Amino acid sequence: MHIGLLFGGQSAEHEISIASAQAIYTAADRERYVISLIEIGQDGGWRLIKPAAGGAWPHGDAGSPVVLLPHKGRLLSATPPFAELARLDVVFPVLHGPNGEDGTVQGLLQAYGIACVGSGVLGSAIGMDKDVMKRLLLQAGLPTARCLVLHSGEANLYTYAQCARVLGSPLFVKPANTGSSVGIGKAATQEAFDSALAHAFRYDHKVVVEEFIEGREIECAVIGSVHPRVSVPGEIVTTHEFYSYKAKYQDEAATTLLIPADLPDAVAAQLPALAIKAYRALCCAGMARVDFFLDTNDHLWINEVNTIPGFTRHSMFPVLWAHTGLSFAELIDELIADALARHVRSAKLLRNR
Repeated sequence: MHIGLLFGGQSAEHEISIASAQAIYTAADRERYVISLIEIGQDGGWRLIKPAAGGAWPHGDAGSPVVLLPHKGRLLSATPPFAELARLDVVFPVLHGPNGEDGTVQGLLQAYGIACVGSGVLGSAIGMDKDVMKRLLLQAGLPTARCLVLHSGEANLYTYAQCARVLGSPLFVKPANTGSSVGIGKAATQEAFDSALAHAFRYDHKVVVEEFIEGREIECAVIGSVHPRVSVPGEIVTTHEFYSYKAKYQDEAATTLLIPADLPDAVAAQLPALAIKAYRALCCAGMARVDFFLDTNDHLWINEVNTIPGFTRHSMFPVLWAHTGLSFAELIDELIADALARHVRSAKLLRNR
């Protein structure tokens, strides 16, 4: 089976995406798959990267420009003589952030009739936008932190005091459409609030100002579409003020993953059903990581749902499944099988229209 591993992208999470792709490439069963490495550069260009000697992950290869054409995933050279390089059975996007995780690439693959690992257009778009996500979670009766939403040009619409009057103090300030905690700030004064807003608006035209929920950070992983399954829960403990981009990727010693999380029986029993309900409410498919806060009263709050979670060897998603009894290679197998099954079901529906 020929897999197109699509990584890189134009977002601030470009390097994280490369690390995730490397882990997937290394773990995948080479007896089952031929893998084409397709990197989207920060200039937006698509390039085919050649593996190193012995099939190892490449380092320093600039790649050759390629284009993807409709009908059975035809990957062609973008330079003369425009030779066909591969026909892809499935594309595995491991793109984090805008123009990759937000439904844009998923829409391209759907229009081209190519099977895609993970959520489709709608689930990906919803999962990326924290504002829309929260509205749908609330509509589904699921607990999530209250927030206010500011659009570009409205930075002065609310003062810190006005937001704190509604949401309490301190406040979290988040770009609506980023992942990996990029652009997120915490504020307990007007000065810190102004700085956090300015920083968040560097990454998005829409910013979510959210109430602070004191408690533990609990995460679980979900895979599947028709009958989704939930992993054991894990807890993130960090010495940083919150689980920031730096705590995730630049200061590994500051963060500990506790798996399985030590939870009260009632909470442990409630968590899988909440995760599945959120997964379905946001139209997810294939995979997602569902992040919770467990407050001091043992009440669960859904923080967010990430439709393309990190896939590095130390990322919560594969680590949670490893503790649940599914190896990294087996996890990849299940995700690819799910993508193919959904593609077949969608093709049947298309023929009926």
